[in-house]
Amino acid sequence: MVNLRDNRLTMVFSSAGGNVLLVKRRDGGKNMAIKSYADQMSSVSVFLPVMDETESLVKTVEIILADCGDAIREFLVVVCKKTTPAARETAAGLRARFPDKVKVIEQQRPFLGGATQDAFDFATGSHVLMMASDLETPPDRVKEYVAQGRAHPNAIITGSRWIKGGGFEGYSKLKWFLNFIFQKSFSIMYMTHLSDMTYGFRLIPTALVKAIRWEETRHPFLFETLVKPLRLGVEVIELPITWRAREEGVSNNPFMRNFEYFRIGLKTRFYSRERILKQPEPKP
Repeated sequence: MVNLRDNRLTMVFSSAGGNVLLVKRRDGGKNMAIKSYADQMSSVSVFLPVMDETESLVKTVEIILADCGDAIREFLVVVCKKTTPAARETAAGLRARFPDKVKVIEQQRPFLGGATQDAFDFATGSHVLMMASDLETPPDRVKEYVAQGRAHPNAIITGSRWIKGGGFEGYSKLKWFLNFIFQKSFSIMYMTHLSDMTYGFRLIPTALVKAIRWEETRHPFLFETLVKPLRLGVEVIELPITWRAREEGVSNNPFMRNFEYFRIGLKTRFYSRERILKQPEPKP
């Protein structure tokens, strides 16, 4: 293990568990007061947004239960007005099969970011796992998130497609190039060595997601769930993940909407802790 330090960052590189990168944020040469949001990882609430996924949704739930079912508190399957009848039927079938594990929630807030925030409200596990139900976030890797969450309960565990061991399959060259430029630009802006700040496959302490004042409702919310914790000084651990294009259903994130990510990234960089949190933290 090698530690590298400068006046703003503490970086820890380790080969244990496969290319794990731990980044501790510092601010202005002084350690930020980091609140503990979880002393241990006791259980996980898995968020699964559903539009038109059927077989992939079933596979996701079955694989996770087979690999690490003892750690799963609940699956929060969020459906909306645009969810297809077949997908709704599939979700209901899973709830019937696993009544103690699967909850089907009617979405109240709009779009993906809104669905995620709805799931945050219902989460009762010590941690929330954000992922997709279309297999673009491989469910067979969840057990590694669980292991890292148990070892680092106060950190965010997130997937990276850019570090060694990760990658892209079925990703257009233009999107690949633009994603690379975006990641590099914001890693410099936030003074972090994180390599993938937008991939929405991450494990977060539930107390943390309930403490933050969220703004985005569309896909840029995935970016927001990392940059706001970074501003709070939360540790982030990256795991290498290979992204594969979905085999079922269609994407609900038009290409041009990706440029909306800049807005929340630029704004949040200059937010204070008080602006990010719902309520001021009590003075020690």
